[in-house]
Amino acid sequence: MTIGFRVRSRPRAVEQAWVEKFRELPVANVSDSMHRMHAAGAQLRPMHRSGKLAGRAITVKAPPGDNLMLHKAIDMAVEGDVIVIDAGGDVTNALMGEMMLAHARGRGVAGFVLNGAIRDADAFLEMNVPSFAVGVTHRGPYKNGPGEINCPIAIGGMVVMPGDLVLGDADGVVVIPIDDVAEVYDRTAAKHAAEHKQMENIKAGTHKPTWFNEALTKGGCELPPEP
Repeated sequence: MTIGFRVRSRPRAVEQAWVEKFRELPVANVSDSMHRMHAAGAQLRPMHRSGKLAGRAITVKAPPGDNLMLHKAIDMAVEGDVIVIDAGGDVTNALMGEMMLAHARGRGVAGFVLNGAIRDADAFLEMNVPSFAVGVTHRGPYKNGPGEINCPIAIGGMVVMPGDLVLGDADGVVVIPIDDVAEVYDRTAAKHAAEHKQMENIKAGTHKPTWFNEALTKGGCELPPEP
């Protein structure tokens, strides 16, 4: 194999049962449960109409605006996979458009995370395959390589390993390492339940937070007397 131009098999992947469990949880809660340290950043925005992204990562590293390895990754994908590609965040040339999206949907690809641009934006809305990218352009891609498949990649500080659990919703994208899914699920489920209870109290008019007063006092802020 040549470093920088190689295709590898995925050594392992998160179990589908975990994918389904996390599908019901908000990305924001998952991110908070990992101390907000495993998010890809605000530049990745949903390009589909609606719906949750959840699946097992196939990782791709490619030169800016080149989709040779992305074509191969779609060919390798099995149903439920999410293809995550780092192409440097460049938006000069699109990494994929309508034809590739239709082919991927037919193969059961669960979605895409593209550190680059798409084109045929209306098709992404119409087909509604959960997809995140950093931009849109009409300029098409190159198909020369090099690149790698199923290697470690990083997008905006978010490290992604092949087989990790990838989640996305209207707030953005987060990745959960395979070995941490059980712990993160327990923490997220507890946080989600607590927020649900808090929302019920807000609706009932019984929610009376005071933590900010304590923080202000601790910081030396002078507060007026309580009414």
